[in-house]
Amino acid sequence: MRNSNTLKVLIFTRDISNNPEKLTIYARITVNGKRAEISLKRYVSVNEWDENRGRLHGLTHKARLLNSYLDEVYGEIMDTHKQLLREDKIITSQAIKARYLGQDERQKTLMELIKYHYESQRNKLRPGTMKNYYGTEKYLKRFLEHTRRIQDINLKRLNYKFITDFENYLINGPDLQKGKKCTNNGAMKHLERLRKMVNLAV
Repeated sequence: MRNSNTLKVLIFTRDISNNPEKLTIYARITVNGKRAEISLKRYVSVNEWDENRGRLHGLTHKARLLNSYLDEVYGEIMDTHKQLLREDKIITSQAIKARYLGQDERQKTLMELIKYHYESQRNKLRPGTMKNYYGTEKYLKRFLEHTRRIQDINLKRLNYKFITDFENYLINGPDLQKGKKCTNNGAMKHLERLRKMVNLAV
């Protein structure tokens, strides 16, 4: 019976501030006619939004960046549905929303992992090595703020796209220190440290 559920995901906007220049983007999950909505905390003007496509008009940098994010959200919601099916969970719109937001069970986050890494490795690693981990932490925080507009992320959402996006940000994003561009070798070192921390989490 669990496979007979009907699932629909709709990306739409709503004017919650009575300002057509700042429509809030939502994702609506519908299962068997029951809805759950998630505010994506992204904003567009009414002229930018294509209601039929559920995406922004045009090929501007903003449109391509935001449309890519919306595609990612859609894909993650669909993946969440598949996870619940594999786990033989009861499929409802609220269950999918809760799993997507990491609220259905206590999940560890990236910043919690970094803190745990410091606490558990402080007496094992040299001060210079720990200093390098602090640099990786600063890059990760800036990456989350600049590309996701969030302060933290559940470890379960560190997928391949997250890693490749982070690598691109390291090489092409703003300098961590003025005049000190992150080189390709430097980016690989940051990714290596991230991998070591994730392995610690596992």
